[in-house]
Formats: sequence, C-alpha cells, structure tokens
Amino acid sequence: MRKPVVLITGAGGEIGHGLVTRLSGAGSLIITLDVSPLDATLAPLVTREFTGSITDLALLDRVLAEFEVDRVFHLAALLSTRSEFTPVTAHHVNVEGTLNLLEFAQHQGESHGRPVTFIYPSSIAAFGFPDLDTKSRAGAVTEDQFAHPTTMYGCNKLYCEQLGHYYAHYYKQLSADAIARVDFRAVRFPGLISAMTLPSGGTSDYAPEMIHAAAKGEPYDCFVRPDTTIPFMAMPDGVDALLALAAAPRNRLTRTAYNLSAFNPSAAAVRDVVVAAFPDARIGYTIDAKRQGIVDSWPAAVDDSAARRDWGFNPIYDFERAFREYLIPTIRQRYHRR
Repeated sequence: MRKPVVLITGAGGEIGHGLVTRLSGAGSLIITLDVSPLDATLAPLVTREFTGSITDLALLDRVLAEFEVDRVFHLAALLSTRSEFTPVTAHHVNVEGTLNLLEFAQHQGESHGRPVTFIYPSSIAAFGFPDLDTKSRAGAVTEDQFAHPTTMYGCNKLYCEQLGHYYAHYYKQLSADAIARVDFRAVRFPGLISAMTLPSGGTSDYAPEMIHAAAKGEPYDCFVRPDTTIPFMAMPDGVDALLALAAAPRNRLTRTAYNLSAFNPSAAAVRDVVVAAFPDARIGYTIDAKRQGIVDSWPAAVDDSAARRDWGFNPIYDFERAFREYLIPTIRQRYHRR
C-alpha cells in the first residue's frame, strides 16, 4: 500500500527549509516539488524530490499516480517585486499554478476518500490602502478590510484565497457524495525574517538586508523611508504557524484565511537595533519609489485575533527577542563577526 506523504512545493525557499526540517524530524514522509534541486542539507530529508514547475500538469499527474498525498504545503510563488516586472508570468505561476495544485488535491481526495489538507501562505500584499492618511487612520485591520491589493502579487494571493475557499466549500463536481475533498487553510503572512537563508529581494526584505550587510561589514542603503512601518514575523514562528494551522481540528476554524503578525517596527527602529549590535554599520536610505509605494499600501498593523482564538497562534518572538536572540547572533555567526 502507498503510505501517506506530505507534498511541499517551493521547498527550496526560506519557509520550505524550516518545514522540511520540522516535518522530517517528526517522522513525516515528504516529497518536494521545486524548479531547482534542493540543497545538500535538505535533499537527504525527503522521500522523493521532483524538479519542475507547478505549471507542468504532466509532472503533477506523475506525482498523483505515484503517491498518496494527504497534506499539501503550497509555497511555490513568484514574489512581489519580481511579479511587478513580469505580471503575466506571475499570474501564470501564482494563479494557474495554484489552480493546478487545488485540482491535484481534489483528485487526491477523491482517490483516497478523505479531504486533503491544503496549506497556503498568502500575504499582507492582499491588502491595499489608497493613501497614507487612510492607512494611518485604519489601525489594525481585519482580514475583510481594505482587500484592494495594488500589486499583481497581492491580486494573485487574494484571488487564490478565494479559489481555495471555493474548493473547500462549493466545488464538489468530482464528488459523488457531494463532499468537499480539499480542506483549504491560508495564512496572510507579514514580512518574514529568516536568519538561516539569504534575503531574496522581497519587498519587505529591507529588514534582514540591514542585518546581513552590517554583519558582512558592507554599507547598505535602505530602500524605504525611516518611518515605514509594516508587520513582521521571525521565520521559526512562521513555520510553527503553518504546522499549527495544519494540525488544527476543522471544526475549530471559522475562516479559510487568517491574519498573522508578531511585531511591527519602523524601518528606523530596525536600523537602530542593527547599529546597536554592529556599531560600525553604515546604513543609510535611498528610497526606491516603486517598492516604497508597495509597502505604503500595506497595513502598519493587522488584527490576528481570529488565528489566536481559533487555533492558538502565539508567536514566540517579539521585536526585541527576534533580533537579540535569533537574527543578530545567528547572522553574526554566519559571517564570523565579533
């Protein structure tokens, strides 16, 4: 008999590293799908590694034929900055690829007679404010407020949340017993900061880029204003959140998409903490109008009370602890800086 496995798409990214490590340590059998081969630290932890695109239907059919997938962590995506330069490609990967995976999960659920848990990391980019004055008056926003994204990436994420809701509640075309076969659950991540992987050019990466530059002894020009404020979260808390949501009883969940947040410092506050840790750091500001506009459209704070109430979301790292105990010492060690 085929054994149940976990499928992780985009496993080579920042979140994927943490998920593969944690799930492997818990004894889960893991298969991965990524456009690039996994690095040497991850490859030994997985049962099977597929190299290819989530837009490749033939490849997904192979996975469907060979494995019984009972959980999907769908991480593969084109991120916000790149999506603005290639919006059609972003839609192809982020929307059509996600639709492919939802169909895959639907067929898997049909095959083994129970719903497939489908975990989807959405983004704060799903929000959109028309101007800074509206943003400053809004306070902490709920999941259903200001859902008017201003970027292709945000549009993709918001639409895929709706696609997932549709598959979880309304799409029963293939089910003779009219039971949904996809148990879709999404989180809207804030900016995620990892100490273990390099920043990849995301719109919120100015915070980790400051630490990496300071640890290497290199100058850095932050691409947003000092007063820029958005929510952030340390990567271990992000991984914990995905695993906790995946494990939550279905009857406890009141939504299919949940806000998450841990701390929301200004860019200036991040700079101050980094300079305190690396007194010779040279961090200035050269504003990138495009990326500044994107960040200005995102909330300064989100209301994540639903996640805390429904499935016990409770991040370990606040602003001080994230930088003092996790980010700065780990990144300092990476570059062997005293």
